[in-house]
Amino acid sequence: MLTFYFAPGSSSMAPHIALHEVEAEFESRPVSFARRETREPWFLAINPEGKVPVLVVDGRSVTEVAAILWYLAKRYPEKGLLEVDECAAISWMSFLAATVHGARKCGEAAVHSVWTLTEQRLDGAEWALGRYSIVDIHLFRLFWRFSGARGPDRHAFPGLSAHYSRMMAREAVRRTIAAEAAIGYELPA
Repeated sequence: MLTFYFAPGSSSMAPHIALHEVEAEFESRPVSFARRETREPWFLAINPEGKVPVLVVDGRSVTEVAAILWYLAKRYPEKGLLEVDECAAISWMSFLAATVHGARKCGEAAVHSVWTLTEQRLDGAEWALGRYSIVDIHLFRLFWRFSGARGPDRHAFPGLSAHYSRMMAREAVRRTIAAEAAIGYELPA
């Protein structure tokens, strides 16, 4: 059994979508930022960094969005979430984690610049790597979160907006958003 610790709307949304995509059986364990549960001793025993997401697999904690997405894609290869060039997938995942996610703390100009670069990198493709993959899940979660918070304006980025619409049409995405919205969002700044 997999146990998934997450905070609705946070970075943990991407692995939450992937869990639904692969149709894994898992136990959901939402944690609250408002109640500082990621700083509680019981949570720090699971992840000493005090961050979500955490996927507990056979008593072992797997942390970080990219690692959990990679794990799920490899554990459920029949679902096709990594039937792409793995080097290109790592490149995209690293770019999303380090450059796109990191830009949120660097001001509006930096955020706009990073989304412009992401739009160029997507280059009008339907999916980031030519077919649906874990990269699209990660990209969607970032665009979903930051386009609602402090830009980008979806209309300024037609390729990313089209990608967003395709992702919103996926059952796993709708299911995840409904589950997380039912708990309530406590998004970090």
